[in-house]
Amino acid sequence: MVLKEILTFIYNYNKCRSIILLISLFGAFMKVSIVIPALNEEGIVGKTVQSIPVQNLRELGLETEIIVVDNASTDNTAQEATAAGATVILEEKRGYGNAYIRGLNEASGDIIVMGDADGTYPFDQTHDFIQPILSEDYEFVMGNRLTGQMDKGAMPPLHKYVGNPMLTKMLNVLFDSDLSDTHCGMRAFKKDVLGKINLKSPGMEFAIEMVIEIAENNIKVKEVPIEYRVRGGEAKLSSFKDGWRHVNYMVNRKFFKREYYASK
Repeated sequence: MVLKEILTFIYNYNKCRSIILLISLFGAFMKVSIVIPALNEEGIVGKTVQSIPVQNLRELGLETEIIVVDNASTDNTAQEATAAGATVILEEKRGYGNAYIRGLNEASGDIIVMGDADGTYPFDQTHDFIQPILSEDYEFVMGNRLTGQMDKGAMPPLHKYVGNPMLTKMLNVLFDSDLSDTHCGMRAFKKDVLGKINLKSPGMEFAIEMVIEIAENNIKVKEVPIEYRVRGGEAKLSSFKDGWRHVNYMVNRKFFKREYYASK
């Protein structure tokens, strides 16, 4: 009984210290915006939204804004996300990048967290994930699925052992980066980072465009091991088609269209 009371005291003490630190740094509760693009994710998007520990984050001094960007779904994605507590924004121009660019522009938080609607990313661990920003002075956090706990069947062997390592190596060599999992979709960053980088890709290339931009603009980044879970619903990726699009983007950006990508 005594041990339990001691552990409870330590937990509450550390929680209070975290809140006091945040208020001393920012003058009020910080706000975290969680931006989730969704295309026909009925059946899983509601669970994803509900997995975000809003009350726990509040107790730790963080207000939470949940934005689901409905990318012209033809099912009940928008209704399900709304019922789960998210603010839903419609982006009629389909495309992974289009959805994210719209959502990031709408986000009002001091910190923005990104992740998919399909249940693969651990939004329930948001507070731990953003710790490098809160307490270590990093501007950007990248999830690392390969060094974290990966559920069986969460990533096809072709992606795990061939596609992701090859594309990551290519990006690192071409753009002087040093990341281990450049295609991980769970990311977090200070909102002012958006003013330092230039995001314009409408499709899946958006994922690597952001990584290249943070490398080229010397954004201070830290990789964090995360859990990676089996997705709910139908997969949207096409392994070879999307892989080639990423290769094509990197080659064009590096060797043929540097002025285009450098312009605001």
